Amino acid sequence: MNSENGEVNEQTVFSYHQNGSLLWAEYSGGDILKGSLIGSVSDNGELDFVYHHMNREMQIKTGKCHSVPTIKENGRIELLEQWEWTSGDFSEGESLLVEV
Repeated sequence: MNSENGEVNEQTVFSYHQNGSLLWAEYSGGDILKGSLIGSVSDNGELDFVYHHMNREMQIKTGKCHSVPTIKENGRIELLEQWEWTSGDFSEGESLLVEV
């Protein structure tokens, strides 16, 4: 799920990594050609990071995000994200990412 002003969709795949409180990921798919993010994991497990990607229109987009993970009954992680573009129109949005 994503806000209308977002570029991530159900075809976008993220590969997250964590080493202690350091978080990073790569992502691509759908309207995203290539993207990455870097940030931190707080003691309560919440994520804060910045991201950038190149979309299919060859535009570089940047943003920042606060993400709250929950573990569902099926064991999969969901990330409820509040994000804001730091380029373009500087709008805000919300996404829900689900582990596959």
